[in-house]
Amino acid sequence: MSTVAFIGLGIMGSPMAAHLARAGHDVVGHNRTPGKEGPLREAGGRAAGSVAEAVSAAEAVALMVPDTPDVEAVLRGPDGVFANAPAGALVIDFSTIRPDAAAALAEEAGSHGLGMVDAPVSGGEAGAQAATLSVMAGGSAADFERARPLLDTVGKTVVHVGPGGAGQTVKAANQLMVAAHLQALAEAVVFLEAHGVDLPSALDVLAGGLAGSAVITQKREKMLTREFAPGFRVDLHHKDLGIVAAAGREAGLALPLAGALAQLMASARACGDGGLDHSALLRGVARSSGLPLDRPAD
Repeated sequence: MSTVAFIGLGIMGSPMAAHLARAGHDVVGHNRTPGKEGPLREAGGRAAGSVAEAVSAAEAVALMVPDTPDVEAVLRGPDGVFANAPAGALVIDFSTIRPDAAAALAEEAGSHGLGMVDAPVSGGEAGAQAATLSVMAGGSAADFERARPLLDTVGKTVVHVGPGGAGQTVKAANQLMVAAHLQALAEAVVFLEAHGVDLPSALDVLAGGLAGSAVITQKREKMLTREFAPGFRVDLHHKDLGIVAAAGREAGLALPLAGALAQLMASARACGDGGLDHSALLRGVARSSGLPLDRPAD
C-alpha cells in the first residue's frame, strides 16, 4: 500500500481514484470544485481541502485535470505539488496537455527532487469506470517502473512510449484518430438512415469488419438515440485537436485531416454543443444535411 494524492475528481478522475483506493492504497483526493469526493470516500479514500494538504505525505501524486494551465497551476505556486510534496515523491499526470509542456514540467519536477511520468489515457468514462484504460506513459524507465503498479490498477493496456512528453505526443495522435473515427461514424449513420437501412444491423456488420473500431462499440448508442450526455466533451476534444495542430506546426508537418477535424469540432462548439459528448459530431452532419438534430433512429 502507498499513499496517493489524487488531484481532479471529475468524470475520469473520480473512478480512477476509487480504483486505487479499492486496491488498498491510501488515497487522499482533492477537487477544486467541492462536492466530488463521494465516490472516493465510498471506496475507502479520504478528502483534502487543498492541494498542499493532499500531497503533504504522498508517495505518489496523480493528476487528472482539463488542460495545460490547470496542470501548471496544480504543480506550481506556494500551494502546489512542487512546493509541498515530499522529496522523492512521484508525480503521475493522467491529464492531456501539450507535449512540450509535459517535458518542461518533468524537468522542473526533477529540480524539486521529484520524479514525473506523463501518463495520458484513452478509453473515456467507460474505460475509467471499468479500469480498462489505455495508458501511454512518458518518462524515465525508472520512474515508469515506479508508477507501473498504479497504472496497472487503472488501465488494461499500459505502455512506456519514451521520455518525458512522449506520452502526450502519443495521446495527441490518439485524439486525432478518435476524432476521425467519430466523424466517419457520424457520416455513415446519417448516410445509412437516409437510405432506410436497418441501422443497428448495419452497425453490427460494420463493427465486425475492417471498419470496426472501439468508437463504434462505445459510441453507437449515443448516435442511435441522439442522447449525448458527456463521457468526453466536445470542449475537451477541441482542446486536444489544438494540441495536435500546434505540435504538427512545430514539426513542420502538413496534417490536412487534422485541420478539417479541428474546424468541425470548433463548429460544434460554436453551435452550442461544447458540453456534449464528442459523438455529438453527428449533430454537425445533420445540420449540414438539413436534417433535424434530434431525429431518432427508426
